[in-house]
Amino acid sequence: MRSVKILERVLAAVPIMFGVAIIVFLFMRMTPGDPVDIMMGGGGAVSAGEMEQLRHEFHLDEPLPVQLWLFLKDAARGDLGYSYIQKRRVTTLIIERLPATIELAAGALLFALLIAMPIGIVSAVRQNSLVDRLSMAGAFLGISMPSFWLGIILILVFSVTLRWLPVQGRIDFVVGLDEITGFYVLDSIITRNWEALVSSLRHLVLPSITLGAAVAAVVARVLRSSMLETLRSDYVILARAKGAPERGVVLKHALRNALIPTVTVVGLQVGVLLGGNMIVETVFSWPGLGRLTVTAIFQRDFPLIQGAVMVYAFTFVMANLVVDILYTYLNPRITL
Repeated sequence: MRSVKILERVLAAVPIMFGVAIIVFLFMRMTPGDPVDIMMGGGGAVSAGEMEQLRHEFHLDEPLPVQLWLFLKDAARGDLGYSYIQKRRVTTLIIERLPATIELAAGALLFALLIAMPIGIVSAVRQNSLVDRLSMAGAFLGISMPSFWLGIILILVFSVTLRWLPVQGRIDFVVGLDEITGFYVLDSIITRNWEALVSSLRHLVLPSITLGAAVAAVVARVLRSSMLETLRSDYVILARAKGAPERGVVLKHALRNALIPTVTVVGLQVGVLLGGNMIVETVFSWPGLGRLTVTAIFQRDFPLIQGAVMVYAFTFVMANLVVDILYTYLNPRITL
């Protein structure tokens, strides 16, 4: 029964994806700037006939409804078109850049959870203590700091001044790595290339902290609020009255129920990590999908922008589905 419900939710995502595709298509056509003119550097050295030929090649001379129909027809077959600038399939470009983005998002999520979970639990157990006040002040600071500013500060301190960590990229140029999956950390472990593993992890530290700081702050505050409410529940009071160890009461009874709203926030933040990392990837010259999308926006590369936005939308839809599935395991009374 559960598998049927999951399949229904996945199929329900199809019209959402097409709705997103239509919206991004229309908005991109309303943005100022001719992609062919930008591609040709202003058109000064190219004849008008050649520019019209390019517009015909990219179907830009067709009426808007015809362009939309061609795009949706190809998208339904999994063909997101060709990049105007890079002259390659959009699907290929996205597949090449996606592992870097996923690896960065995973590093940021791991950092966020390792910081947020202990802080949220300890702050709730020791409410209004010095630890609680300092933790919540730090969480407020993490939410308030813009990611580009934090990234620049980390680069100035740990890269420029202390020279502990690299400034940009995913791995040192002098380190050779046989790419298998596109995930450098995983590929280093598979090939037992420990030099590449150390180098990829060092490059991953600063971007992960920059991207995960705001997520850690949000998760810590939500978990603290949920824990405070759960610790006042009757079943927690009863467990304490029966003489259950405080550690067991907090971790076994209170934490599991407090995780239900926290999982919602974490699921949404996963979508943010994968879809909202454009600034961080640009600051650290991280060769991921976010940086590719920013470049495509400036170049008016319509097919590449449309493909990237559809990937981001799919990420949010799947993240919400995973959250709903986790709900049913945390609380069996909840159904899909």
